[in-house]
Amino acid sequence: MPVNTLSALDQSEYGKRRRRLLKMVGRKSAVLVPATTEIIRNNDNPYPFRQSSDFLYLTGLNEPDALLVLCPKRAEGEIILFVHPNDPERARWDGPRAGLEGARRVFGADQAFALEELDDVLPELLVGYERITLPFCDHELVQSALGWLDILRKKSRGGINPPQTLKDLAEPLHELRLIKSPVEIAKMRRAASISAQAHRTAAAAIAEGMYEYELAADLQRIFHQHHGEASFAPIVACGANACVLHYRANEARLESGQLVLIDAGAEIEHYAGDITRVWPVDGRFTKPQRAVYELVLKAQMAAIDEIRPGARFDAPHEAAVRVIQQGLIELGLIPQTVDGAPNSEGYKRFFMHRTGHWLGLDVHDVGRYKIDGQWREFEPGMVVTVEPGIYIDAAEDIPKAYRGIGVRIEDDVLVTPKGADILTHEVPKTVEDIEAFMNDCKARHRLDA
Repeated sequence: MPVNTLSALDQSEYGKRRRRLLKMVGRKSAVLVPATTEIIRNNDNPYPFRQSSDFLYLTGLNEPDALLVLCPKRAEGEIILFVHPNDPERARWDGPRAGLEGARRVFGADQAFALEELDDVLPELLVGYERITLPFCDHELVQSALGWLDILRKKSRGGINPPQTLKDLAEPLHELRLIKSPVEIAKMRRAASISAQAHRTAAAAIAEGMYEYELAADLQRIFHQHHGEASFAPIVACGANACVLHYRANEARLESGQLVLIDAGAEIEHYAGDITRVWPVDGRFTKPQRAVYELVLKAQMAAIDEIRPGARFDAPHEAAVRVIQQGLIELGLIPQTVDGAPNSEGYKRFFMHRTGHWLGLDVHDVGRYKIDGQWREFEPGMVVTVEPGIYIDAAEDIPKAYRGIGVRIEDDVLVTPKGADILTHEVPKTVEDIEAFMNDCKARHRLDA
């Protein structure tokens, strides 16, 4: 595993994040932030390593098992890293690690210790603090912290004051991560652009007789060409497979007359893109397909129009629901009530999920959606997906022309001081643009044949 190197800008960015977190937790709290442990896939073969987003956000260190300790106002230094030493023999197999020197020189630690010293050194770092802030979801770390506190309590007769409470790290850190800095926004723009390139490449290859997994391979190739990877397992779903929201098999054969739903995004420099588009295998939508697609697109545009500072998080969803309700009535898929009002629940058979989620280091990024039971307001620097959909099953009570049509349209949207900035605008989205794009690709394929 090669040693990480960071630019001066990156070092400054991580330092700002740590200082902001320390201000949020207060000077009486020590903070523990663990790295991810390498996970074995089978026998002694590990999964590709993906660092904990929380640890990565505060350090930039992409190595397993490390621990960041923040000790506000500590005379010997506030930033302490516990890491694997750089073992030359181990480096022959896995590559060099940052080691103690790299933890200080590259990653900004005031002090660095070997992980083997953790139980001896860490309890002493906690002395004098009233509480420990750490991730409650990491049960092993919580148990270790209780053990370290027990060690300190046994020494309390000597005048040592151990922390008395534990506090969950998620609330302050995840709120911090929710608002993206200019550096993060630049990274997310790049992830969005590469995600868009991958979608265009896969769409250009669509042809009757190929398989879903071949399109998934086209997506992955573009991600890897840009030193990235998939931010989640790509969904490539033709025909009725698109009505399975988290379809993963990617093994069906594309047939004439079908739509192909592609939901995929690149993770570039650990920041995620997330785009969904729908493409007709033949290059043109049928009349029923077009009617459903344009209804979803209308709902998506109505939702995006609601994104601005001060608007509540549920406003885009409510806008999309209003459009979809009325559209489903007009298509004859749900009934209208006697008094003429839209059916308030009937749409859920065809649109059963919410319209978006936070996006960032995680594809389903962190941060609360409600505060004190109320939907929170959008703020500049938030990034959210907007992804309404309609999924029509093949039941007998559905008009035959609409059976098995699944459509979802998704973009990544940055909240700006003036409104919304669609980061993923580089993929065709209107019916006219999609058909023109695909027919142009098919014409080029005929010339090359």
